[in-house]
Amino acid sequence: MLMPKKVKYRKQMRGRRNGKAWRGGDLAFGEYGLKAMENAWITDRQIEASRVAITRFIKRGGKLWIRIFPDKPFTKKPAETRMGKGKGSPEGWVAVIKPGRVMFELAGVTEPLAKEALQLAGQKLPIKTKFVHRESGDLFAG
Repeated sequence: MLMPKKVKYRKQMRGRRNGKAWRGGDLAFGEYGLKAMENAWITDRQIEASRVAITRFIKRGGKLWIRIFPDKPFTKKPAETRMGKGKGSPEGWVAVIKPGRVMFELAGVTEPLAKEALQLAGQKLPIKTKFVHRESGDLFAG
């Protein structure tokens, strides 16, 4: 699973999930992408499940870029534990996703194949997603 090698602090605050993505909203590498339409925490397992779905469907063709990384730890208290006694221990890693963020990019495959592969990946995620493609000519935009 994806996770940082080392972090400065073991536990992080939860933060706010409102607002739009102010970075990572355009296609930077591939011709086709999967864009988030809602706020969410995407876990390392969900990212991996999406990656597997895409690579299985495109069958060793094309190139895949994963534009998100789970660098935020989330904590959980044990079941049937009374209130208080501090914050729970780190349970897993999540990537904070805001609407407009491009999460996956594909290149080197046909548009129908890319669309189907990215829709399969979107089904593995807990948010609404949208298939986006590069307009002809702006390969190195941004």
